[in-house]
Amino acid sequence: MQNNYNPGQIVYVIYRNPHTQDVANIQEAAVVHSPEHPNQLALFLYETYYPISEELAIFQSKEEAEQAYGEAFGFADIEEYYG
Repeated sequence: MQNNYNPGQIVYVIYRNPHTQDVANIQEAAVVHSPEHPNQLALFLYETYYPISEELAIFQSKEEAEQAYGEAFGFADIEEYYG
């Protein structure tokens, strides 16, 4: 999975609020080398490093993330929420 990303690349993730699980939004994240495992990539989001895994909803473009968000949460026009 990590072969699809390059350090410095900007990606978009659907991120659930850890304090309120029924709240999710699209966030921009940077692909970086993991500080704990320099030969592995991680996402840098909200001042935290997240290992890249199959469990993360990572998208190459904001449009792809918006489409998946709309499908998952039932919003027909995502622009109303992120316009």
